[in-house]
Amino acid sequence: MFGKSFHSRSIQGLTIAAAFAGAVFATAASANPFFLFPPLGQPQPYEPPAAAMPRGEDEGVAEQSRFKRQIVDYRTAEAAGTVIIDTPHTYLYYVLGNGKAVRYGIGVGREGFTWSGTQTVSRKAEWPDWTPPADMLQRQPYLPRFMAGGPQNPLGARAMYLGGTIYRIHGTNAPATIGGRVSSGCIRMTNDDVIDLYSRVNVGTKVIVLPVEHHADSARGTHG
Repeated sequence: MFGKSFHSRSIQGLTIAAAFAGAVFATAASANPFFLFPPLGQPQPYEPPAAAMPRGEDEGVAEQSRFKRQIVDYRTAEAAGTVIIDTPHTYLYYVLGNGKAVRYGIGVGREGFTWSGTQTVSRKAEWPDWTPPADMLQRQPYLPRFMAGGPQNPLGARAMYLGGTIYRIHGTNAPATIGGRVSSGCIRMTNDDVIDLYSRVNVGTKVIVLPVEHHADSARGTHG
């Protein structure tokens, strides 16, 4: 009899304790829906790790706006139809005349691969093939020896070749590099922008590349 009575009281005590704990848990959960664990079947709240958080919205918008193709005030003694490459500020201007120009964002040569001078557009190509020059292959032997034109080609949708050099104004399959000092001397544009410029430029168009504080090559060109 003693054993059965003790067992019965133990069960009652555990039942009361469980009911009390359940009431406390329910009260706390109603105040904070993420208390301890979410209800079964509900997704847990997720916060991206700090390293994966995107850049500030204002910063991203400002950067996109800076390199957006637009007509701007631009006073120059050069004739309408001239292309002026502002290497230090990573802009290309197509002179319209009357103090106006179309301004494009560009990618330029990295340190040691910038150049300056005056050239003319000697050839134009749509979806150009790419054959890396010998000195580029020495620096980067993993590059292909030839790549047919197309969306994966690093020369992008259009190319305008500058004089007898191996420099080009061309598109890119890496638009995030616009605004950077990333190339071996060529001038990069987004594919949309290079298509627009291509439609304005003719063979024989004058191209002026402005100098930067430190530059390694002349306008004759030694790098691709």
